[in-house]
Amino acid sequence: MWQYRGQQRPDFAEVPGVGQESVWDYPRPPSLVRDRRHVEVRYGRVLVGSSARTMRVLETASPPTFYIPQGDIVPGLLVACEGRSVCEWKGSAQYWTLVRQDAQVEPVAWSYPKPGSRFRGLAGYLAFYPGRVDCRVDGERVQPQPGYFYGGWITSDVVGPFKGSPGTGHW
Repeated sequence: MWQYRGQQRPDFAEVPGVGQESVWDYPRPPSLVRDRRHVEVRYGRVLVGSSARTMRVLETASPPTFYIPQGDIVPGLLVACEGRSVCEWKGSAQYWTLVRQDAQVEPVAWSYPKPGSRFRGLAGYLAFYPGRVDCRVDGERVQPQPGYFYGGWITSDVVGPFKGSPGTGHW
């Protein structure tokens, strides 16, 4: 069913400007790329994590997903929670929520404790939903990828259109 795999940008894709990437040039299956930009995650005023040692997953039609090393996340703020999903490449996901005195909130992050062979580099890393916590890349506030399930990070250096918007299910 999936006809786009990053080899040729479709006619409806936005043309990237200088310093931008088109998500339609990203491969399928996805690739894993180190990223040294400064990434910060906050919940309100609380710093959840800060790192310049992240990994990005690049997949056709999706904005990059940034993964932060667990060692760069403030200890004691996250707890494993209910939820399960399986990625055909990365494996079974574990979901995480913030620990709060008044209640636990919906999952704000996920990880792959035993990632598939192409994604072994994600072991010990967590990704965050930018629609549920404040995520920033080099100070720029990240916009969430459309659709409740997706966790891509939209910044000014990526162009779409992005998977997840209404009518994109056939991509």
